[in-house]
Amino acid sequence: MKIGVIEGSIREGRTAATVTDWVMERAQEHVAGIEDVEVERIVLADFDVPLLTSATVPGAANGQYDDERVSAWGRAIAACDAFVFVTPEYNHSVPGAFKNAFDSLGAEWRDKAVAFVGYGAAGGVRAVEHWRSAVANFNMTDIRTQLDFNLFTEFDADGLAPRERRAEEFTGLMEQLIIAARRIAAV
Repeated sequence: MKIGVIEGSIREGRTAATVTDWVMERAQEHVAGIEDVEVERIVLADFDVPLLTSATVPGAANGQYDDERVSAWGRAIAACDAFVFVTPEYNHSVPGAFKNAFDSLGAEWRDKAVAFVGYGAAGGVRAVEHWRSAVANFNMTDIRTQLDFNLFTEFDADGLAPRERRAEEFTGLMEQLIIAARRIAAV
């Protein structure tokens, strides 16, 4: 099983990088003793996904996209069995570039498990709630447990400085994500 940790911001100097660093470190620690599970970092900014303008609806494209950047993004997503979305909250919702990249694909998302790590002025909770309704379109199983990092209380000059309890919370999130992905694979 491959779990993709998606760094869901493309902004220069993005806070997502420090949050994703923290998530990756804990995720790799968590799966170290699990023989058939690996974790891969997927940096959205590396793909330069263009705005969705294709006349073909992504869900009907069968993985054949008009733009090679979208095809590369699709291959990265298709290679994963589950995801952790590291998502900022922009204006009480999801970041536009991440939502566009999500919308640019179809079958690559279908029937996979997803967990959320949000951050923002209110911990990213509104972005995560919006993501939950979006992923439902692809019959994704979303994990109830989520992490929400507050920009004012859990970040310092060096980046993410989470409360001590966060590591244990993340362990629970990973356990639930792996269980959900295994259930889906067994069907």
